[in-house]
Amino acid sequence: MSRRALRRLRGEQRGQEPLGPDALQFVLLDDDDAEEEGPKPGLGGRRTGGAGKEGVRVNNRFELINIEDLEDDLVVNGERSDCTLPDSASSGNKGRAKHGNPENKQDGDAAAKAGSSEQSNASGKLRKKKKKQKNKKSCTGESSENGLEDIDRILERIEDSSGFSHPGPPPLSSRKHVLYVEHRHLNPDTELKRYFGARAVLGEQRPRQRQRVYPKCTWLTTPKSTWPRYSKPGLSMRLLESKKGLSFFAFEHSEEYQQAQHKFLVAVESMEPNNIVALLQTSPYHVDSLLQLSDACRFQEDQEMARDLIERALYSMECAFHPLFSLTSGTCRLDYRRPENRSFYLALYKQMSFLEKRGCPRTALEYCKLILSLEPDEDPLCMLLLIDHLALRARNYEYLIRLFQEWEAHRNLSQLPNFAFSVPLAYFLLSQQTDLPEHELSSARQQASLLIQQALTMFPGVLMPLLEYCSVRPDATVSNHRFFGPDAEISQPPALSQLVSLYLGRSHFLWKEPAIMSWLEENVHEVLEAVDSGDPAVEACENRRKVLYQRAPRNIHRHVILSEIKEAVAALPSDVTTQSVMGFDPLPPVDTIYSYVRPERLSPVSHGNTIALFFRSLLPNYTTEQL
Repeated sequence: MSRRALRRLRGEQRGQEPLGPDALQFVLLDDDDAEEEGPKPGLGGRRTGGAGKEGVRVNNRFELINIEDLEDDLVVNGERSDCTLPDSASSGNKGRAKHGNPENKQDGDAAAKAGSSEQSNASGKLRKKKKKQKNKKSCTGESSENGLEDIDRILERIEDSSGFSHPGPPPLSSRKHVLYVEHRHLNPDTELKRYFGARAVLGEQRPRQRQRVYPKCTWLTTPKSTWPRYSKPGLSMRLLESKKGLSFFAFEHSEEYQQAQHKFLVAVESMEPNNIVALLQTSPYHVDSLLQLSDACRFQEDQEMARDLIERALYSMECAFHPLFSLTSGTCRLDYRRPENRSFYLALYKQMSFLEKRGCPRTALEYCKLILSLEPDEDPLCMLLLIDHLALRARNYEYLIRLFQEWEAHRNLSQLPNFAFSVPLAYFLLSQQTDLPEHELSSARQQASLLIQQALTMFPGVLMPLLEYCSVRPDATVSNHRFFGPDAEISQPPALSQLVSLYLGRSHFLWKEPAIMSWLEENVHEVLEAVDSGDPAVEACENRRKVLYQRAPRNIHRHVILSEIKEAVAALPSDVTTQSVMGFDPLPPVDTIYSYVRPERLSPVSHGNTIALFFRSLLPNYTTEQL
């Protein structure tokens, strides 16, 4: 008779065998061992209630089931159990065993004693197997703890092997690519907590977060309870194609959103902000209306409302993201030639500008990297003219140096005045840090001096305006020299003058520290010595200036308009300043890709009699949409 049948006769259940001396080691006792310890049968052949409650306590009950299956395979008295009964059948047999006759019980006891020798050997093997399993679990537990410590490194390896390949040499000191965006740095509260502490930043926000109910958690902005209830405005995103490890996306407008877009264009032409406010009452998440109204509020010095409208526009567009669109991967592209995509670029740029003015340069730098990663080759908003400034303000000198080293070979960043002067400044500021080894500090100082001398040789027209911005009077040797004199600023091409005006208007205050001025003075005298000695590099730089800076491309003009730096805007050519520039789409590309066309509005003369149209206009139900 099998052991399973013996248990049914006794009225026992699985996992309810009495504990023995080795119970603390979670060792399951066989029936024969339990009988040797003297079980106390109750009335009708049942066990006492205490024995039933003192079942084997095992962490994994399914481990017992596996052991029981092994036990069922053992040969007892020449018989082998060929099948397993379900729990319901076992419970039924158990009930019958409670009222069974004593003769069956005696026969079962005799059979159990007859096979005690074989079962004791099997139980010994099971105990050894249990101990081995316990040792294996402890070893795997230790290895899993060690593996959890390296989970961040594993994720970084996965991200690096995801197919993104940026031009230029591989990263020098980090596994992440140079345009890698981190979600935590997109939140300005992360930076403000570092400055003022979490209690000061989140003290007033926690009650609001409990009350707000929004359908989606976003990375770019935090929804506010004061916003209108969100409903899909008809804005969506689709995947155009995927090739060479890059994914190309595009925003799409539904028919309802297209109608709102047409009404918005009519409101813009009316030059009346109240018409845009009326449109937002019916379409509260229309992106272009939010961008245009934000500019109107900013011109009226209502910065808080202007920033709130930009955040609402970002929230509307992030809710429309495609499931495969990623802000951080660096492999997602948005073509700026599509008007639907431009709204996202402009919303990110305006949010970045607000963050910089708010005193969050590290967060603004992350937004700048995000905009540049959407189309790094074309760079429609020319973020390379700004990223160095934000890196210096955020004191992220290593990132600026790394970007210059990786992109100089294929993008010629040293030909831009902002990089030519910002990179040596980053090296010099890095050499002023006290937590670096001495050899690294001296190496950074030497590299800073070498690069600033090259910058002064290539762009001599930067020095005198920079000193004037910093309220520093140069000595007579410098001011009277022909190389840095007034001719250097007058003789440079107009496109170069525009880039210099943009850089100085934005970053001149970074040079005001006395230590920086002393270092700059030393290198200015070194350059003058090289000029007086007839260094051929001076003439080569002069020839490059005449050839390279003939005319600035359209994306630089677009960047100057968005920057609103007076000195740079004044240097724009006349063919740009005479155009009508709209805040929601400044200087659109010439090769724009339209997915739908605005319907033409017919002139009143084309309808027929002008007098009849005049009397029609006097009717109370007359509107311009009838034209």
